[in-house]
Amino acid sequence: MPQRQNSSWLTKEAAQTQREWYVIDLDGVVLGRAATKIATVLRGKHKPNYTPNTDCGDFVIVLNAGRVKLTGNKLKQKMYRYHTGYVGHLREQSAEKQLAEKPEEAIRRAVWGMLPHGMLGRQQMKKLKIERGSEHGHAAQKPRELTID
Repeated sequence: MPQRQNSSWLTKEAAQTQREWYVIDLDGVVLGRAATKIATVLRGKHKPNYTPNTDCGDFVIVLNAGRVKLTGNKLKQKMYRYHTGYVGHLREQSAEKQLAEKPEEAIRRAVWGMLPHGMLGRQQMKKLKIERGSEHGHAAQKPRELTID
């Protein structure tokens, strides 16, 4: 007896054919608000045929990563920590220094915190392209402008 397929679920192949490209300009935008919008588009939750166990999201190009804002006292108080793997080698850096040296990493960490932590989340993170300046090399994909309210 053949299995009945549910038409509301999206297959992997169908999701890959429906992918689009978006470009977001982060000049003066708050980091957390931008990260939620980016994570929503990467997961595909903005689409009517969203399926939680399938990578049905779109590609996102982030421009002006160095001009993102943090509210309150986060520039001084927020710390980015990582461990080198050696005993006693916990490194930490303030958000002010992180945004000055590697703003791409701050945005990547904020978005990663809002995605599923597993194979699916890693697959969705590969669709995030972060640029420090206002130029990108993905003009051939004809990305659409995405605004953050």
